[in-house]
Amino acid sequence: MGEGQRKLKVLVVDDSAFIRKFIGNIIREDKELELVGTARDGYDALEKCKSLRPHVLTLDVDMPRLNGLETLRRLMGENPLPVVMVSSLTREGSAITIEALSSGAVDFVNKLALFKGENADGFKDELPEKIKTAARARVCRDQANVRMPPAPGLASQPVLAKQWGMKNSLPRNIVAIASSTGGPRALDLVFRDLPAGLPAAFFVTQHMPAGFTESLSQRLDRISDLKVREAKGGENIKEGEAYVAPGGYHLVVHKHGLTQLSSALPVQHVRPSADVMMGALAEFFGKVVIGVILTGMGRDGAEGMARIKAKGGRTIVQDPATAVIPSMPQAVLKNVKVDMVVPLEQIGTCIMRLLHDKER
Repeated sequence: MGEGQRKLKVLVVDDSAFIRKFIGNIIREDKELELVGTARDGYDALEKCKSLRPHVLTLDVDMPRLNGLETLRRLMGENPLPVVMVSSLTREGSAITIEALSSGAVDFVNKLALFKGENADGFKDELPEKIKTAARARVCRDQANVRMPPAPGLASQPVLAKQWGMKNSLPRNIVAIASSTGGPRALDLVFRDLPAGLPAAFFVTQHMPAGFTESLSQRLDRISDLKVREAKGGENIKEGEAYVAPGGYHLVVHKHGLTQLSSALPVQHVRPSADVMMGALAEFFGKVVIGVILTGMGRDGAEGMARIKAKGGRTIVQDPATAVIPSMPQAVLKNVKVDMVVPLEQIGTCIMRLLHDKER
């Protein structure tokens, strides 16, 4: 932040006085941030948003009276603001966090380590950066429910909502999808549009820690006609199924055509890596791969999409103007001559169009 620029105003929402003070001190120590207030629950937060007009909220997941998820939904309907969820890495906490990210929250941080005294310094480094990133995010009213009609000339879903019979043991097509910040909501919109019976298997890399990727997979499985699972390694790759890279592992392909997990070093500072996943899929499946890049921070996926294109595959990129964070789509567009650049709400339709074109 340059000299003379306004500081980012932050409202801290948590029912724990200890956490409010701890996070407040972190914000006060950052020259680019300003703590404008704290709130002890959702009702308190909604009122203070109106009077204090913060740029970003940090929002606890588990609170009395009005929990973080319901607070977020009301906020996004009334006065949308960038929100960073403060979550605990428990099964229930991760599931609620995924729900929140799908409802419009920009990102999350895990506070459980603070109580165990394991990684307070990491939390102190991570939180301010995520607040600053969130402040740049694109948010809109009721964004979890936004829909747009298919682009003119694109096949609509009913044309493709039929069953294809398997011709071979391996899928006829592979769809490789990558996302980061803003990804859970974007994946929600894409997977809701995909009908059962598509002649493709789907691979997903979403930058997220272990535990949260399992909750993400379970949510996508509930809302989609496809069967979605967190990859365990060794699965037969089947059409109509989607495999999500687990946090902490790259998702690749075994030489016998099975899913495989890799604990190789992070690439572009991330593991799972879209570059690793897409490169492995392009090498194994060749021209039948369709690469898709959604919203996210960084440039992961740019090299992977180039490899898909080099092998004769097709490529779709979310229009950066519709991304919560546009860095990943922009990096691909600088690196690859892609086949389609479309708003998020048209990604699913474009995937079906490419699959339909291959079947004719």
